Amino acid sequence: MTEGLDAELAAARQRYVDAHPCSRQLAERAGKVLPGGNTRSVLHIEPFAFRVVGADGAILHDADGHHYVDLLGDYSAGLLGRGELVAGTIRGVLDRGWSYGAMSEPETAFAEAVVARFPSIEQVRFTNSGSEANIMALLTARYATGRARIVVFAHGYHGGPLYFGPGGEPLQLPFDWIVLPYNDEVAVAEAFADHGDRIAAVLVEPMLGSGGCIPGDPAFLATLRSLTSRHGAVLVFDEVMTSRLAFGGAQELLGLAPDLTTLGKYLAGGLSFGAFGGRRELMAAYDPASANALMHGGTFNNNAFTMAVGAAVHDSLIDAAGLSAVNERGDRLRTGLNARFESSPLPFTATGWGSLMNIHPVPGPVRSPADLGDADPRWRQLLFHDLLEAGFYLAPRGYLALTMDVSDDDTGRLLEAVEDFCIRRARLAHERAK
Repeated sequence: MTEGLDAELAAARQRYVDAHPCSRQLAERAGKVLPGGNTRSVLHIEPFAFRVVGADGAILHDADGHHYVDLLGDYSAGLLGRGELVAGTIRGVLDRGWSYGAMSEPETAFAEAVVARFPSIEQVRFTNSGSEANIMALLTARYATGRARIVVFAHGYHGGPLYFGPGGEPLQLPFDWIVLPYNDEVAVAEAFADHGDRIAAVLVEPMLGSGGCIPGDPAFLATLRSLTSRHGAVLVFDEVMTSRLAFGGAQELLGLAPDLTTLGKYLAGGLSFGAFGGRRELMAAYDPASANALMHGGTFNNNAFTMAVGAAVHDSLIDAAGLSAVNERGDRLRTGLNARFESSPLPFTATGWGSLMNIHPVPGPVRSPADLGDADPRWRQLLFHDLLEAGFYLAPRGYLALTMDVSDDDTGRLLEAVEDFCIRRARLAHERAK
């Protein structure tokens, strides 16, 4: 099976190379000035990434004339799609001027929309990315508590310098970390028993995103709320990805109120955006009129484009009905994927929540990253190349984030392509069983 799988993967990669000569030339050019030919490592495809020259609706167009249904949605930042509202709002900013270095009214309207949407957020501050928002939330917690230790979870991703998976340690910020297994209530209880008076905050994703779209057990997340409250620590929900799961985010679905929430990705229609916010007494530290106010800078925190688009999309695109529709479509897709995997000899399962999901090369179930220890990355890569060849773009690691442009017809055709993959590749699984 090993030789057969290696051969099939090599053949798939060669077809990819042969079909993308223009992208290959562009990649070689980029490699001379960008390490690895890119400035966003997650976008790399072995042996080189195709180059996009345009996009409309749910379709990406590459430099070699191929068209793909975009199932990645810019790693969830593209949830709202590529409609005229965002484009028209940007044109409006261009017409009236930009780069103010001053306040403008859309900033208040955007903040009002965020505060109205998330009851746990009484005040908010904008940043340039979810990564920056998470850093600011942790610094706020350390300042408010006078403590230094931060509880995080293995395989969690909260931005480039806050990655706790394989290879992440060299670039981690030098905080006093306690890294625990995800979905492990016992480990958390023991950490608070040993360090409770020194823990400033717990930073957690309600669903591990980059860690494999593994939902947090409600009991596990409720335990975090209970322990942080009891010990005077700050509970930070990283909802950079999961805020799209309902109008009030994952916290609404869970019935939990964190002390601070971080946001990012799609809320500004695909423009650079992040935010952190929460209880008024925590956020008051940034009020310039207060004694010992903290200085929170950032030239582009309130840039005219992001503020205008953020205010506009909240009035018209981000509503409970729209979010419900895309998340229900995601649930149906995940159910359909697993039905096909369960009837196939191939070692695959799909995990996730709503419109976010990840296909893993293991039979399942998957409750924690430890359950992915036996995953063979070659299966993941073969699925990626076969689906790309069929006209569907997802992350090489098997991650999908549906946008509002993706239709039931698109997901139906994806299911047909996955079923075809399972049938064509079944021989490799049979060879493994011999």
